[in-house]
Amino acid sequence: MIFFQGLEDRVVPPDQTELMVAALRAKGVPVAYVPFADEQHGIRHAENIKAALESELFFYARIFGFTPADTIRPLAIENLS
Repeated sequence: MIFFQGLEDRVVPPDQTELMVAALRAKGVPVAYVPFADEQHGIRHAENIKAALESELFFYARIFGFTPADTIRPLAIENLS
């Protein structure tokens, strides 16, 4: 599971997301956490939208075993065999 978190989010505070990430990590589930320092609830800045979409594509590529057509920045995925 991949999480995108605005660090200024007051609807779903970062500590709630971090608890979910920690629970999945402890259970050995593949998990990635992508925080955005300048975002609230929802990703609104163009560069962050692009980063989130690329991270999601990288995550799916690793989980489902395919290679994206374009070169994208790697993402740390915990508990990935």
